[in-house]
Amino acid sequence: MGAYVALLLIHLHFPEAASLKAKRKELASVKALLHQRHGLTVAEVAYQDTWQRTTLAAALTGGSLATLDAATGRIERWLDERFPQGVRIERCLTSFEDAGGIG
Repeated sequence: MGAYVALLLIHLHFPEAASLKAKRKELASVKALLHQRHGLTVAEVAYQDTWQRTTLAAALTGGSLATLDAATGRIERWLDERFPQGVRIERCLTSFEDAGGIG
């Protein structure tokens, strides 16, 4: 049985946001699209009170490392298109066992 997880840290910059309210509006849309279109579980983990930047933690699971790698590649390309000068992504792909699970 294969069980794999992709962990992503997504660092976003919102240069057009002139207020915290504007950032939160755009961020809510991004989080919803990541979940609905790409199946990610997403949480804002840093810079909640900063109006032009944020960091999201996201996770995606799958039964194949290759499939998960391809999915995270699509997610990275989607984010790059949406934030051409304001995204940096860190990712880690690992198996359930390597993440500390008993298998």
